[in-house]
Amino acid sequence: MKSSGRSNNRLLEGPILGSLLKLSVPIVLANVLQSAYQLIDAFWVGRLGGHAVAAVSVSFPITFLLVALGSGFGVAGSTLVAQYMGAGNTAMVNRVAAQTLLMVAAVSLLLSAIGFALAPSILNLLGVAPEVFRGALTFLRFSLAAMLFTFGFAMFQSLMRGVGEVKVPLYIVAGTVLLNLVLDPLLIFGLELGVGGAALATLITQALALIIGLSLLLNGRWKIKLSVSAFKPDLAFIRRAFTLGFPASIEMSARALGMNVMIFLVTSFGTVTTAAYGVGINVLSFIVIPALGLSMATAALVGQNIGAGQMARAARIARLAAAIAFVSLSLVGALVFTFASELVAFFVPTDDAVIATGARFLRTVSLTFGFMGLQMALTGVFRASGNTLVAMVLTLVSQWVLQFPLAFVLSRDSVLGLNGLWWAFPVTNVLIAVVTVLWFMKGDWMKRHLANESDPLTEQVTDEMLIEERTAR
Repeated sequence: MKSSGRSNNRLLEGPILGSLLKLSVPIVLANVLQSAYQLIDAFWVGRLGGHAVAAVSVSFPITFLLVALGSGFGVAGSTLVAQYMGAGNTAMVNRVAAQTLLMVAAVSLLLSAIGFALAPSILNLLGVAPEVFRGALTFLRFSLAAMLFTFGFAMFQSLMRGVGEVKVPLYIVAGTVLLNLVLDPLLIFGLELGVGGAALATLITQALALIIGLSLLLNGRWKIKLSVSAFKPDLAFIRRAFTLGFPASIEMSARALGMNVMIFLVTSFGTVTTAAYGVGINVLSFIVIPALGLSMATAALVGQNIGAGQMARAARIARLAAAIAFVSLSLVGALVFTFASELVAFFVPTDDAVIATGARFLRTVSLTFGFMGLQMALTGVFRASGNTLVAMVLTLVSQWVLQFPLAFVLSRDSVLGLNGLWWAFPVTNVLIAVVTVLWFMKGDWMKRHLANESDPLTEQVTDEMLIEERTAR
């Protein structure tokens, strides 16, 4: 049974560019503000010196790996929410949202506990320098304690994107970032917690963000209405979410594991290279925000149109988004190439060696930003259509067939030396973008329509709605 929500959904009609902008601009702004957590942390931690920056640089990929392992359910949930919203099935939207949040909470708690216990062993395995180890362990453990809140709020944002509501998460993020701006110097320097203070500030603000988000979902004002009964574990949904989410977990885990493996190579070149790599990754994370926001908006818009059966419109959305991402990120790359030294100096103003090495990294990779944006936009299309296996394969090829082998060979077995690490990034960006475009052009992603597939969960919810209607009569 479906509601009448589909007929009132403005994302299914009208100019495509207008719909993309309506979704992507608030998402980009929210992502910019969300990244401000890392930027604010990096700014204040940078005042502690290169060792502190290296501690954060080593810790981030580990946390990202653990989050990625549990992220598959979130991808499955947001994909299903978007398609059921497009099909007008609000009952399924509500059920999927509740089940997704439940599984995310369970998985994040489990992974946090495992990571907290294994943190010292992981850092030793990575070969972290003695002068960096203590700060890295403190930052990592605080970050792991915050995982439930960070990941939970990310899923709240993802679910809201699925139903086309993107302004509310923006307002929440804006408020918590302002709070983080105040807490960082207070905890890092005022209470003398060092790098741990930056992670603790994020824990506090993300916990507040999640509490606000959950209260809104329980209130039901924003297209999703959660009820206590909807949180009862549902095996039918778990099976379906696993089918969709397992490839997504492998994809994101492979990407995160690739970052950790790169750390093995980077740390072998010393603390300066490790710090430069960390600063460069911070800059890259901020630079790709527009493409990431456009990819998220594309996924939500394509997902809803697939759910509504409007495949031709979904294809037009995908092509336009890919073109916009390529052009905009190419322009941003040109700016980064020009001001690379200034960008690195913003984070580590007093360390000339880190500035020089970090600037060389940014100049090497920046002119291929457009290819990154193109690949991200089209990967969002694959996820929106439920083709998470495609996204997984692309990531495996990118990280394990291209980037890491190239980085190893070019830095160890060529005259490039350290610069070989950096050259692995642009070569990978171009090659994987070409592969992604060719896969997209095959058109297989247009053949799947999750909202129309028969499954026990949909039948169960429909039966419950019929029972409620008969009771009301």
